[in-house]
Amino acid sequence: MKKLRLYLRLLRLLAVISLGALLATGVTLLERLVRHDLMPTRQRLTRWFLARLTGALPFRLQVQGGLPRQPMLWVSNHVSWTDIPLLGMLTPLSFLSKAEVRTWPVAGWLAHKAGTLFIRRGSGDSGLVGQQLNRHLQRGRPLLIFPEGTTTDGLGLRTFHGRLLSSAIDSGVPVQPVAIRYLRGGQPCSVAPFVGDDDMLSHLLRLLASDLGEVQIQLLTPIDSRELNRNALARQAQQAIGQALFGDAPARASQAA
Repeated sequence: MKKLRLYLRLLRLLAVISLGALLATGVTLLERLVRHDLMPTRQRLTRWFLARLTGALPFRLQVQGGLPRQPMLWVSNHVSWTDIPLLGMLTPLSFLSKAEVRTWPVAGWLAHKAGTLFIRRGSGDSGLVGQQLNRHLQRGRPLLIFPEGTTTDGLGLRTFHGRLLSSAIDSGVPVQPVAIRYLRGGQPCSVAPFVGDDDMLSHLLRLLASDLGEVQIQLLTPIDSRELNRNALARQAQQAIGQALFGDAPARASQAA
């Protein structure tokens, strides 16, 4: 039964990915014909596609809190690659991701076509990335970043990088903190985290072979970025997400990739 379940889930996932590839190809061709930036259209189609992708993953989803009514810089803790479809299905968004994702077969290409911005850790291109983030937000396009800079095991938080939040201050937009948590039988899930030396294919097969897990997403009170420096803004976002995830329990540095 487990093998049958795995094969059926794989078939459904492959069908969704094929649909995403068709959509991405269609938008690319349309952009070449009209010679115009179709980012709003990309974001809407990406949201639709990520909702289909989420439906192909073995999760029950619970969302708390209201969606923002204005463009914001979303910041979230980061546990797995699955954070992206789960959060991206909520509203039209673009993402900031590590450059390695761009090299992933199919998924990297789809992320690029969806308007994802990529950054290389430690490459010194933070100035250029900051300019890209500013332009994105100033055009009224919501953007999501993972200020821990990497995935964790979900049992704690790493320090949020303030430089990634500078774009909210420079663009004058609020920050939308988001807390995402994976559970299995009411306890922290050990299957969902994508950390350490794990590779995409092995993690995907392990996830699809597992029983249904639970995902809780909390959309927290937005933070006004005005009159805050980037480090203070990062601390406030980290504290809000930490409180939502762990309450008053002592914070710890989580295991990271």
